Amino acid sequence: MKICVFCSANEQIDPEFFMLAEELGRWAASEGHTIVFGANDSGLMHAVSKAAKQAGGMLIGVAPRIIEERGKLSPYLDVHIPTENLSDRKDLLMVHGDVFVALPGGIGTLDEVFTVASSGGLGYHQKRIVLYNMKGFWDSLIAMLDDLSGRGVIRGRWRDQIAVVNSLEELKAVIG
Repeated sequence: MKICVFCSANEQIDPEFFMLAEELGRWAASEGHTIVFGANDSGLMHAVSKAAKQAGGMLIGVAPRIIEERGKLSPYLDVHIPTENLSDRKDLLMVHGDVFVALPGGIGTLDEVFTVASSGGLGYHQKRIVLYNMKGFWDSLIAMLDDLSGRGVIRGRWRDQIAVVNSLEELKAVIG
């Protein structure tokens, strides 16, 4: 399986998020899964990719040219897919990922999650999205989605498309 990971490229975040991202990378590699990610060499992207590579995993990085120009390309890539911009990057992440796992992240991560969710909602794919709710990180987003659903602006049940897990064990159960 190709697990596409969306997450922060920032360093100044909760250190426990790094440990949990590394745990995910090691597990994915040990199961023979490929990690697909945004190819950045910092933050949680670096943590999950380094751990997966050290455990013998395969890594596919989809990198906009600006990341390469800034010298921020991950050194752990087995497959490097360059793109011109973030829109192309998201399109290719969706093509290459079988399932999407969102670790803690900011605006870029939210953009990726909602692009995949919107595309799935329109029927472009049937791929699962999982919010890995490390230490309650996604609690406010979950509350917002529940509120939007309660107000009737989300068609159907958002949890039918976006799963929420609180641990690697729960993630394993959801994605197999």
